[in-house]
Amino acid sequence: MMITGETIRSYIDTRDQRLMRRVHRWRPPRWVRLWMIYSTRLGDGWLWYSLALVLFLFGGPNGWRTLGSAALAAGAGIIVFKSIKRLSGRKRPCALASHCWAAMIPPDQFSFPSGHSITAFAVTIPVGVHYPDLMTFLLFWALSIAVSRIILGMHFLSDVIAGSLIGVGLGCLSLFLGKL
Repeated sequence: MMITGETIRSYIDTRDQRLMRRVHRWRPPRWVRLWMIYSTRLGDGWLWYSLALVLFLFGGPNGWRTLGSAALAAGAGIIVFKSIKRLSGRKRPCALASHCWAAMIPPDQFSFPSGHSITAFAVTIPVGVHYPDLMTFLLFWALSIAVSRIILGMHFLSDVIAGSLIGVGLGCLSLFLGKL
């Protein structure tokens, strides 16, 4: 049997759709719903802008380099996800089936990859490497943001995995470029 790109895409799509239906039927406790909504809202930029301000004011001598690495990774991430989204044209889960409890409006019409996940990990990696005491906090929020996109019906699991991997790659690349 020959495995093609279309076969792999169909395999992933089938599993994404199955998970989407399960998530859309699930009625999580109120605390989970609030956690997911706040995570997504923080991932809209509030967390990253606040973090940038804290690093600017209290980051010490390492603050500027860290801000530069994080900004480079996040900026590259925006370019990457906007380009890929237009090429993929994948519809969001909330466009395919109504969600049982979340009624959020997506920032655009395309799902693949997750821009929130790209940004979360693109910023987490350089900041966490320069400030290791923040890594656990940043990873918690990056993962919360990524999971929230699935739970709220904004993305499929594969969108979030791809976005997270792209974000990690961009974060590592920005660190490498910062050492040149």
